[in-house]
Amino acid sequence: MSEPRVSVVIATMDRRESLLRSLDRLDSPGGPPVIVVDNASSDGTADAVRSGHPRVGLLRLPANAGAGARDHGVQRAGTRYVAFADDDSWWEPDALDAAADLLDAHPDLAVVVGRVRMAGDGSEDAVTRKHRAAVLGRSAAGSDVLSFPAFAAVLRRDAHLAVGGFSSLLFFGGEEHLLALDLAAAGWQLVFSEDVVAWHDPAGPDAPSPARWALQTRNDVLVDWLRRPLPVALAATGRLARRATVDAAARRALAGVLRRLPAALRQRRPVPARLEQRFATALRPLG
Repeated sequence: MSEPRVSVVIATMDRRESLLRSLDRLDSPGGPPVIVVDNASSDGTADAVRSGHPRVGLLRLPANAGAGARDHGVQRAGTRYVAFADDDSWWEPDALDAAADLLDAHPDLAVVVGRVRMAGDGSEDAVTRKHRAAVLGRSAAGSDVLSFPAFAAVLRRDAHLAVGGFSSLLFFGGEEHLLALDLAAAGWQLVFSEDVVAWHDPAGPDAPSPARWALQTRNDVLVDWLRRPLPVALAATGRLARRATVDAAARRALAGVLRRLPAALRQRRPVPARLEQRFATALRPLG
């Protein structure tokens, strides 16, 4: 039997039952190595993984590391490539081989972003529809992209580690934008592939809660300060400040930006102008 090319890394916290449902689909004889990184769960997640899925590698963190928990799994993985999954997602059986084939064939490729299908009705999510439009153009490897949901991404392990992985400053929420920019700035390509399919079964409503919106918005503005031109960052902060006068979620997001802004300025590395232009294009709504 050939050595596996892809490991699956899942970061989780206090979502035992959802995680176990995902592991039932991912953990099988002959399947990819799976590593669960437990963000200090208090609901018995670790014991349930040990008893129900003894093949799965388990890392228990002493405190919640947010999205950075995935980096612990990447460091432990012994394969060239790493696929992320969430505790409410899984991969189509042939998806990881298809992604690995692309990564094998294209040495400058760091990320293969899969097509996301919703477990309820098989429909595709909005990010997939946007990626299919190929607003950044196409290459031999697929449609060029500069964003991705982590649970639908297969990455070259060495490239991920070389750029530092996920940001501890962002912690959680939209952290993929910063990673995508850092990989692209380092010369790596990111593409979308129709043949790589991830399934998603979110428990909550489609619209984000005010708290989740605040977290996402905080991090979007922080990414502007970390990597984008100063006028872009100032304009985004100004828009958020104006909204904060009438919206509690915006006030929460703005407070989070201001608390983290000194650290963001210390870590600021604006991307090249051409990459900024492509990122701005990628952010525009379709149509």
